[in-house]
Amino acid sequence: MQMEVTSRFAALLGERRKKISDVARATGISRTTLTHLYYGTSRAVSFETLNKLCQYFGCGVGDILTRTKEDTP
Repeated sequence: MQMEVTSRFAALLGERRKKISDVARATGISRTTLTHLYYGTSRAVSFETLNKLCQYFGCGVGDILTRTKEDTP
């Protein structure tokens, strides 16, 4: 089994009842970047982006990104 990093950004938005546009406006992070995080299609996330999200939500990096096992034969 391999380990995979996945985004919890969509869940975090739901828990906090926020919209991508709210986060984009408050943090200056582009909607495109946030949309990729939301759908889990990002290939990379900058430290600056993670820092801004952590500040905005008052959370840690582990609340935004998680490492899970991927079932592969």
